[in-house]
Amino acid sequence: MSLQRARSAEEYVEWVKQAVFEVDDLRDCYDFQMEELGRYPTFLEPLEQTIKALQQSMVDGEYHFGREDLAFIELVNRHGEDIPFAILLRQINETHRKGIDVDSD
Repeated sequence: MSLQRARSAEEYVEWVKQAVFEVDDLRDCYDFQMEELGRYPTFLEPLEQTIKALQQSMVDGEYHFGREDLAFIELVNRHGEDIPFAILLRQINETHRKGIDVDSD
């Protein structure tokens, strides 16, 4: 199954904004459960940092598409079952690597 890629730059930016919202929401969920868990999962902080760094590079006008995976994809590959928005992150990575899907109808 191939992953969907963003069909426009605007959609891609919205996906990244959504990922920032989702990682913040995931942190809030862990905050709520902190008494039971005792600590955050090890992947949360680097995931949060790399997603927000991606967004900041877009805001700063320094973002460039590339052939390499984005920094967070290794975390997604290892901990995807614990990341409710893993598909969104994979779609962002796919768009980063292959570009906007201008051929889709």
